[in-house]
Amino acid sequence: MVSARSKNTSPTQLAAQLADLMTVKHGYDVLIMDLRPLTSMTDYFVLCSCDSDVQVKAVVDHLDDALRREGVRPLHIEGIEQRLWVILDYVNVVAHVFMRSTREYYGLERLWADAEMATVDNNTAS
Repeated sequence: MVSARSKNTSPTQLAAQLADLMTVKHGYDVLIMDLRPLTSMTDYFVLCSCDSDVQVKAVVDHLDDALRREGVRPLHIEGIEQRLWVILDYVNVVAHVFMRSTREYYGLERLWADAEMATVDNNTAS
């Protein structure tokens, strides 16, 4: 079993994969934030928004299931009970699955405004 610290997948590849997987379950406003020049905490944040707690759970379950099938497991999952903001921590990449209003309230894009950001087109989901 490959851990979250796997060397088989680079953080850049994992961030892109998470972003694509988010769109499969209709997560939207998907954003990859490159934090490497700003912090040693993690390399990337990958964010998406959802319109219901059911959708949040579907996106989180899809991310976790798809990556576990490849042997990649999160170090930690937080927020799954409340389903307002779920974090899947893959060490070098942290996925954030938000209810839209929670994402707007906390404004990670504003807090990390100096990060290079790339949006992901929801129409490219596999």
